[in-house]
Amino acid sequence: IFGGFIADRFLGYRPSILLGGGLMAAGLLLLLIPNLSWFLIGLSVIVVGNGLFKPNISAMVGQLYAPDDARRDSGFTIFYMGINAGAALAPLICGSLIGKYFGLKWGFCAAGIGMILGLVMFHWLTGWLGHIGAALQPAETINRVLKVLLGCVAAVPVIYLMLSQAKLVSFILMGLFGLLTIYFIGSGARSGDRVQLDRYIAMLLLFLAKIVFWGMFEQAGSSLNFFAKDHVNAPFDFSVFQSFNPVFILLLGPVFAWAWPRLEARGMNPSIPRKFAIALIVVAISFTSLVWTIGNLQGPDGKLPWQMLALAYLINTMGELCLSPIGLSMVTKLAAPKDVGMAMGAWFMCTAIGNFAAGAIAAHASG
Repeated sequence: IFGGFIADRFLGYRPSILLGGGLMAAGLLLLLIPNLSWFLIGLSVIVVGNGLFKPNISAMVGQLYAPDDARRDSGFTIFYMGINAGAALAPLICGSLIGKYFGLKWGFCAAGIGMILGLVMFHWLTGWLGHIGAALQPAETINRVLKVLLGCVAAVPVIYLMLSQAKLVSFILMGLFGLLTIYFIGSGARSGDRVQLDRYIAMLLLFLAKIVFWGMFEQAGSSLNFFAKDHVNAPFDFSVFQSFNPVFILLLGPVFAWAWPRLEARGMNPSIPRKFAIALIVVAISFTSLVWTIGNLQGPDGKLPWQMLALAYLINTMGELCLSPIGLSMVTKLAAPKDVGMAMGAWFMCTAIGNFAAGAIAAHASG
């Protein structure tokens, strides 16, 4: 949220992305230090950097399209495929390859180097973007970056405290969601534009739908991971399942990106709320299929065929493609131009709330 606000009002998107990515790389390299306190400091630096990076690069994608451009949803789907290309490769390169044979800390190092290479590529090719995301005050950019960097350094101890006190995070997340609700509804009311107020109310309702979806979907990194380790018969290491979802995104992303404009041309493209509803139904079907598998397909050793867990990941991915890239597009459509970065930050905060709920559910299930 703060990263989006800083980009909207003070720094601009490109400088925010470069600074945020640099901090993320530094945080990853700090994970090389074999000490729990330094590990948490490294994670804190990554969190602060991600706050500047993640909402603003998504907001820039939205600026590439006119508000009524039917290609916007497909553009975000392609962007989402890029994210998942990294998500597919990361567990294999940093974990199964470098981490397994050279030590996990060198996997973190590889991720940091990858982040630096990504920033070099981004800076090198910014000419393709024209004026999109440019610094708000080019003559003052360096001075403003230094001020924001000092603020980031000051934020690291706060994030460190939050990582050390997990229960505190739930109250902070709920409090921030309440404050954002007040801000967006107040902003819509102050604008005097009834349409903008209705857009903000719709956006907040879709935020709630996203929290529910992510609370289920993010079992992938926790309870489904434990499930794969202990109850699934697979000819490969259980950690490979973590690459299934991004691989399915890469395979299905072009299909969904192709489908939305074609459906639009035929007057059959579901509205954004309907796409969100489809996502919730699909992820429910995925977990129902696992419940059926547990009741009907256990082998003599009590384990389940890995293909059924792979099918569940495939179904979950279909739901994700109906919600996540569409939601990114939705935020850039519904938020007023002055609030796009902060609204995108709120969108990702809903991911955090969903992740927190998923962790609580997984802890209860594994306990």
